[in-house]
Amino acid sequence: MRAINIGIIGAGRIAGTMADTIRRMKAAGNKDVELYGIASRCGDRAMAFAAKYEVKQWYGSYEAMVQDPAIDLVYIAVPHSHHLATSKLCLASGKHVLVEKAFTVNAAQARDLIHFGRERDLLVAEAIWTRYQPMRRMILDVVESGLIGEPKMIMCNLGYSIGWKERIQKPELAGGALLDVGVYTLNFAEMIFGRPDRVSASCMKNERGVDLTGTYILDYENDRQAVCCSSAVCATDRTGYIYGGEGYIEVENINNPQRLRVFDPSYQLIREMPCPKQLTGYEYEVKEAVECIRDGRVECYSMPHTETIHIMELMDEIRQQMGVHYPTLE
Repeated sequence: MRAINIGIIGAGRIAGTMADTIRRMKAAGNKDVELYGIASRCGDRAMAFAAKYEVKQWYGSYEAMVQDPAIDLVYIAVPHSHHLATSKLCLASGKHVLVEKAFTVNAAQARDLIHFGRERDLLVAEAIWTRYQPMRRMILDVVESGLIGEPKMIMCNLGYSIGWKERIQKPELAGGALLDVGVYTLNFAEMIFGRPDRVSASCMKNERGVDLTGTYILDYENDRQAVCCSSAVCATDRTGYIYGGEGYIEVENINNPQRLRVFDPSYQLIREMPCPKQLTGYEYEVKEAVECIRDGRVECYSMPHTETIHIMELMDEIRQQMGVHYPTLE
């Protein structure tokens, strides 16, 4: 059985991480993946990327890549505002897609893209890596063990000083903190508590009307609550806390959990669990996408379409409450 040839659209930092991941997977003996192509609107950039990451083919346009019959799966690494159109371009040419988070600009686009892929019997998957990583199950196992009692509250944050970036600043690029980093806080809370009954949100905006910092409060039945904070203008400790009646869990870096620690009610450390050794952390979503393609599936187990749409619906509600709009995209 031949390898799945993977192409990457977009030649930025996150595309570089994915290219490095695929290259490392192959070097580690994974025969299911091949780093085949890189496409950029700038041919020189694609050529430089191909040389740096040892990519077989480079393309000076997205259209050129999708016309290449050798490409099986395309990783979409362009701004949120271009996810829908770029993914549809790939799907229309018979390519499976792995789409970076946030999946699309809003829930309507998410439904449209998923339907478009299902009509063609092609995989459409959201590349939010924390949903695929083994640390997800490890955290849930500790929660479900009863070690901290019944969990009642979650507090988590994620922030980076990236407010100067064009993709953050501009509403026409679906900018702001929510779709870029806030999505991780919401996924962290929902991987533990599930879907909330209510959400309330507030933010601080830039002069163009996009959110630079935001706080989202999720209320659940049985007196449970999650408080999620995100920022594009300051660096936070990226920590997640899960609190119960008999102790609490501390998760280091909710953007790529590296360690969890469990404390008892007297704040004494009683358990510590490191993250399993990673290549980059992206390898798990790639492996699952390849498995699903081999099995003829159109969605991934770890991030099914219903969850992708739900998270987009939740962020739509949050943006409505915050008064954040993408006028050219909605």
